[in-house]
Amino acid sequence: MRVSLLGLACVALSVAAPLVSADYQSHATYDASNWLNSFDFFTSGDPTHGFVQFIGSDEAQTRGMLAFDQQTKQVYMGVDTATQNTPNGRASIRIQTKEAFNSGLFVLDLEHMPAQACGSWPAFWSCGPNWPAGGEIDVIEGVNTQNGNRMTLHTSAGCSVSSNGVRDGTTLGSPNCNDGGASNGCSEGTTDASTYGNGFNNYNAGGIYAYEWTDDHISIWNFHRDSIPGDITANKPNPAGWGAPLGKFTECDFRSHFYQHKIIFDITFCGDWAGNVFGQDGACSGFGSCNNYVANNPGAFKEVYWKINSLKVYQNSFSQIANSTAPVERNTTTQPHKQAPLIMDA
Repeated sequence: MRVSLLGLACVALSVAAPLVSADYQSHATYDASNWLNSFDFFTSGDPTHGFVQFIGSDEAQTRGMLAFDQQTKQVYMGVDTATQNTPNGRASIRIQTKEAFNSGLFVLDLEHMPAQACGSWPAFWSCGPNWPAGGEIDVIEGVNTQNGNRMTLHTSAGCSVSSNGVRDGTTLGSPNCNDGGASNGCSEGTTDASTYGNGFNNYNAGGIYAYEWTDDHISIWNFHRDSIPGDITANKPNPAGWGAPLGKFTECDFRSHFYQHKIIFDITFCGDWAGNVFGQDGACSGFGSCNNYVANNPGAFKEVYWKINSLKVYQNSFSQIANSTAPVERNTTTQPHKQAPLIMDA
């Protein structure tokens, strides 16, 4: 996503065997019943220099920023929407799976994703160790009042991609996933406003984001609640029947550039991307500095939250789980990346 650099703590394993889009079986379901046992909470300073304080699970629950509905299995993860004048950053949550993955199919069922808000920077992504060596896959990401999702890969040198076969409205920026020393990466943006923020939430109860990571492609789909394929609902997903993906990256040696990924949710503020383009966003430019706005307008972030029905991981006979339960830390010896400047629609 984001300028990230997940760290050095994963145990190195052999690389995954080739993965094909067939015969996926359920490997794990993360929901309210097992969320706390499945994720680690990141509470260090944000390497993307965000105006944020990431807090742990106990404090987040006490402050109402993290909640679980054991009947519906929904998970709520939000930010501090009450505190006025937060001099050291607004409180938020960042989590990553305890388990690491080398390939697979990942299906996120969302009732609500963070809505657009000046200063905000939410993301759903995955990342490997020794950034950018282990690679990074940004599935959902945006800043400020951005319209349309931004999907990005970040890698070490030697990974260039094409985007053939994507939906209309999706375009590829630089094909070099090491662009800017990996800080910019190779990014696909879409003009479809229904794929991100309020545009996604305005559909009945959200929908699905899914990404398939194999040896020959990384593809991303999204479906609104009334158009979810029946094989997803039946827990027998078959991406071959889902039509053109929202984003697709091909022609890179994915096996050598992506490995041991932890899956991550976070919401940060300002920092290396949202802060740097704050004044370029017509809806935000009149508010002065990004940090001051975030510090003094808690009510602006009431819709900046995740409401998750489930995150499901599917594997097949060609897949390999990295089997690392050690927390991944960001590699603070590596310069954080930041996204390329983005033209914002007010």
